[in-house]
Amino acid sequence: MLTGCGRIWNRPPPEGEAVGLSQAELATTWTDEYGGILALKPDGTFFANQVCGDWTGASDWNWDGPRSGTGTWKRSESGAAVARKFDAQGPKGDDVTDDLAVWQHGKTLMLWTRVGDEDNDDPHCILTRRP
Repeated sequence: MLTGCGRIWNRPPPEGEAVGLSQAELATTWTDEYGGILALKPDGTFFANQVCGDWTGASDWNWDGPRSGTGTWKRSESGAAVARKFDAQGPKGDDVTDDLAVWQHGKTLMLWTRVGDEDNDDPHCILTRRP
């Protein structure tokens, strides 16, 4: 008797390793592969234009589509993660947030997160710094 069948596969993280960056190092413009822009400002605010993410919010929210707007960001104590919170709320009045890991591969610095359901083959959201 077959009781269950399926694949559970977590796409591995991007090449590289976790790193900690200072507030000043994080406060710059980051872009995704589709041209989305995330401008982290030194005062803890940000501007986003069609930027990728894996948003938490109400159950009917578009969890993984690009998003634009303004909000606040916070560096983790170690500098190895960034939490984003948009000013505009989701359709049920809830906060729209996500967390990004800080990563480095060679000289390339990245902010990244897994997107969507972990057992789907969804691409990561990867943002890189503009030179």
